[in-house]
Amino acid sequence: MQLQQAVNTIFVQLADSLGQLSPPQYSQSCATLFNNTIGQHVRHIIELFQCLENGYESGTVNYEKRKRDEEIETDKELAGRLLLDIHRGLNKPNKTLTLEASYDEHDPDSIALETNYYREIAYNLEHTIHHMALIRVGITEITNIQLPDEFGVASSTIKYRKQCAQ
Repeated sequence: MQLQQAVNTIFVQLADSLGQLSPPQYSQSCATLFNNTIGQHVRHIIELFQCLENGYESGTVNYEKRKRDEEIETDKELAGRLLLDIHRGLNKPNKTLTLEASYDEHDPDSIALETNYYREIAYNLEHTIHHMALIRVGITEITNIQLPDEFGVASSTIKYRKQCAQ
């Protein structure tokens, strides 16, 4: 599946970058990330994919009900294992899902939107790339690690840049 391969590509990039960080760097506050950590962004990525996987059987996905597991924020080895587990689990057939969400902080009610498994993988893929762009900013602030040019850049942007360079 093309989506699974795309997720694998960005997870490999993310895992490679985590491998270059020391444990203190992974959980260090970054001024450019409003004092959030790289680990917090990685946790957010992981937990959204976990919400999708956990909601697959019931047919209902709610990203607002994620665990917010602080251990993922501080243990880069755990984060790497979870990324691998997520990738291995993305082989299910497409099916209709219901997305539950509350988009108004002043309204306690959730809305239900029809979606499907592949669409939610695509959403999570784009969401991950967005957070990887933020992670890139944090890595640049606190380390001298050189990341690939594609790190945190959408595939459509990469294709466009290649087209412009010709």
